[in-house]
Amino acid sequence: MKGYWIVLGTAVTDQAAQEEYGRLWRPIAEKYQAKVNPSKVPPVLKESRNTARVIIVEFPTYEAAVSCYEDPAYQEAKKVANTAGQRDLLIIQAEIE
Repeated sequence: MKGYWIVLGTAVTDQAAQEEYGRLWRPIAEKYQAKVNPSKVPPVLKESRNTARVIIVEFPTYEAAVSCYEDPAYQEAKKVANTAGQRDLLIIQAEIE
């Protein structure tokens, strides 16, 4: 089964940090074959407290999703992401069409 990250983020408060995170994320995503917002229908946020952004990241397997998160390169990139805005990240295993 595929693995997914579900990322719930506040509004970006540091655009430069967000851009740096994007630069750091690209080779990591390639390494783990990650696809951002893979569905033809984007996620729709209906209820939230602080969430302004919803990002779905698809991995070929659940194990790849976990390995990507645990990768030291991602852990460094995550530090940059956390300066861009607040977020929560869930890792799930599912088949989503």
